[in-house]
This record gives sequence, C-alpha cells and structure tokens, in this order.
Amino acid sequence: MSQPLKIAVAGALGRMGRTVSALVEADPELTLAARFDRPGAEGEGLVDRAAALAAADVVIDFSAAAASADLATAAAARGGPALVIGSTGFRESELAAMEAAARTVAIVRAGNFSLGLNVLVGLVRQAAHALPGEAFDIEILEAHHARKVDAPSGTALMLGEAAAEARGVDLAAVAKRGRDGITGPRPAGEIGFAAIRGGGVVGEHSVIFAGEEEILTLSHSARDRGLFARGALAAARWVAVRPPGEYDMADVLGFSKGR
Repeated sequence: MSQPLKIAVAGALGRMGRTVSALVEADPELTLAARFDRPGAEGEGLVDRAAALAAADVVIDFSAAAASADLATAAAARGGPALVIGSTGFRESELAAMEAAARTVAIVRAGNFSLGLNVLVGLVRQAAHALPGEAFDIEILEAHHARKVDAPSGTALMLGEAAAEARGVDLAAVAKRGRDGITGPRPAGEIGFAAIRGGGVVGEHSVIFAGEEEILTLSHSARDRGLFARGALAAARWVAVRPPGEYDMADVLGFSKGR
C-alpha cells in the first residue's frame, strides 16, 4: 500500500481551512501533515509556514490573494511542495509572482473547485461561440455571503473569460463591472457583471445571454462549501505527481478547453 499523501492546510483557521482539514482527516489515503495560518495566529496544532512546507507533499490554500502569492514564492524558493490555490482577487503583481513560482513548482489555481461549475464554464464557452455578439448580450450575476471581500468573484471572472475567449476578445476590454446613473445605451459586445453580497450565501452564478426575442440563462448553485474542499482534494491528488507549471480545474478534470 502506498503512503498517504501529506497535505498541509494554509488559512487553517478560516471556514474553508477548517472544512478542508476535516475532510483530510477523514480520508485514509491522506494525512493532515500541518496546519498554519497568518503569522502570529494562535490555535491548537498550528505550525509556522516553513514547518508546514517542509512537512507536506501538497499545500491547499484558500486564504487571501496576497498570502497565496507569498506562499507560492516561498514554496518555489525551496523547490516544493506542490500547491492548490483557491484564493481569488489577485492583483497583476500577485499573478506575476504565481506565474514565476510555477516555473519551479506545480500549482493548481482555480476560482472554483466545483465539478458542476467547471462544466458550466464549458457550456458558457460553447454558448458564447454559438450565439453572435451582435445579437446576444452577456450579463454575469453572482451572489455570495457577506464576508466575501472581492467582487466580482473569481468564479464570475472565470465565466467571463470563457465567454470572451469564445468570442475572440480580451475580457478586460469588454467587461463592465458596475452601472450607476445615466449610463447610456449598452455597448455591443460588452460583458456585464453584477455582484450581490449578503447573509450566508455559499455561491450562486448565472450567465445570461439576452437577445431581442429570446433569453438563455445558464446557472449553478453551491449548497455546501464542502464541495469546493472535495474538489481541492481531487486537485491535490492530481498535482502531487505533475511537473512544474500552472494548472486549473479543466486540467485536473480532463475537460477540453476547445470548442
């Protein structure tokens, strides 16, 4: 019998950190090798980051963008371990740090680890390719709990990127992240985003293709954040034996990004 895969959990005191830790402990094929959080954090069984990196085959991190970028740099500096990153809201400099680290370690970074949501990404890509931009406007609506700090969500941006890619445009050039006041007519080809924050909403995402005579809506509802943790564990098993590089859940699940 092979040795259990050693998992360290970053952001261990957070909601996702606690969920991931519990699932690791319940899986006989995995070992919870270490738990750590921000410097100075106190909690039973916590270790510092250096000790966690030394103990693990894979680190799963759902903390925050800046902390994840710093973690990736630290892991690359010592040549491992592999990383599974679920943080969102990255700045360009943090994405650059992640890209640099991926030259040395294997990193799975995704805005969402749900199987169903990643199927939705593929459906959005197909719909955006099939429905002409001059006839169908795209709007992306997302809702999350009151504690979420970034908007639009990383998942909403994943969906927007899929739609933009299928239409052969740069999302940054066509995205509209909010409307207020007298905005004028909607420009053709724009991809709109709207964010709702409140209560304990785990995650709701809808992509609307609005034409003059018909509307197509593709949507996904997350009921329990455990589904994201289970997806992260699947990613950890997959990335543990991969060469350096930056991967996403389409790679883990074997989904084609083609049309």
